[in-house]
Amino acid sequence: MESRVLLRATATVTGVPQLRRPIRAINRQFSTASSSFTAFAKPIGSIGEGGNLISGRQLRPVLLLESSPEKREILKPVRAAAAEGGDSAGETKVGFLGKYPWLVTGFFFFMWYFLNVIFNILNKKIYNYFPYPYFVSVIHLFVGVVYCLVSWSVGLPKRAPINSDILKVLIPVAVCHAIGHVTSNVSFAAVAVSFTHTIKALEPFFNASASQFLLGQPIPITLWLSLAPVVLGVAMASLTELSFNWLGFISAMISNISFTYRSIFSKKAMTDMDSTNVYAYISIIALFVCLPPAIIVEGPQLLKHGFNDAIAKVGMTKFISDLFWVGMFYHLYNQLATNTLERVAPLTHAVGNVLKRVFVIGFSIVIFGNKISTQTGIGTGIAIAGVALYSVIKAKIEEEKRQGKTA
Repeated sequence: MESRVLLRATATVTGVPQLRRPIRAINRQFSTASSSFTAFAKPIGSIGEGGNLISGRQLRPVLLLESSPEKREILKPVRAAAAEGGDSAGETKVGFLGKYPWLVTGFFFFMWYFLNVIFNILNKKIYNYFPYPYFVSVIHLFVGVVYCLVSWSVGLPKRAPINSDILKVLIPVAVCHAIGHVTSNVSFAAVAVSFTHTIKALEPFFNASASQFLLGQPIPITLWLSLAPVVLGVAMASLTELSFNWLGFISAMISNISFTYRSIFSKKAMTDMDSTNVYAYISIIALFVCLPPAIIVEGPQLLKHGFNDAIAKVGMTKFISDLFWVGMFYHLYNQLATNTLERVAPLTHAVGNVLKRVFVIGFSIVIFGNKISTQTGIGTGIAIAGVALYSVIKAKIEEEKRQGKTA
């Protein structure tokens, strides 16, 4: 039966004898015959091209479908039978990563933390022999922009189109991102990395204040109470921080305010782009924002002795490689952070952010051997605990709102 059906289908499709009977009659006959041999014909291997093994011979409908429309109609039953068999076979095959998705998420978290720690350590080492945070900030963004352009050129990812309307909503986000990025680097260059991150623990306080007083969104009293230990801890750490200076403190505070406004504008800048493309466009705009201040503030000093002093201390090769790698780590850790946080629930997102700051503070103290007083250590611990409490409460409130909308 299988051989007769195959010969009949082949003879009909190859086009040697012309079709003289009505197409409906041929369809009816072929459909009846195909139903009788589907019980014996089992799909083997990939059927992405419509291929199927029948009685040891290969039938490839896709190759034959280049002929007339009548022949396509004849082959529809064969394609349907192959597709059904392929679906059932595909459902039984689940990859290792498909069985254990938590491994993928865990890997994303590990890479996010690892890249963030390496960036902070290398960034601070550069400032120890090249204290020009405006120029280094430009290098961070420049390397990231080059990375994005190369990725777009090879289609990984495919560049999303942009127009004037999208550009208008992305520019405020990028400007706030640029200001926050530069002021963070000014603080990193002026004080210890651990102290800058302790000051930046106040960012949730600025976010809550902006939501309450600028956006008119009421903040529950529980959230305000959870921010009390954050303010107290930062105050304790600042009073006895050995590396304290006003430039580092004020720069970190400006960074908090800038990133708060970045969050506000980001809520208004909802586009259909994926996060990778959005961050790429923001980096490009931020680069143009950061370039003029770097030239004005640090340009003359760089040309006079900045570059020469750095090269004299570490050599040309190390100087260039340090700048390249710190830019790569900056871009990759930000991109990994976005991709990681898209994979998890809000509560995991909140806890992940807090643990990241703990990792950075801890590793920076160990690597650079920063001496901290007992009060500074206690204040930092209280501030981080307050951030954790605030993040957990906020995540639960957002989850309850989300469930209320879907109910």
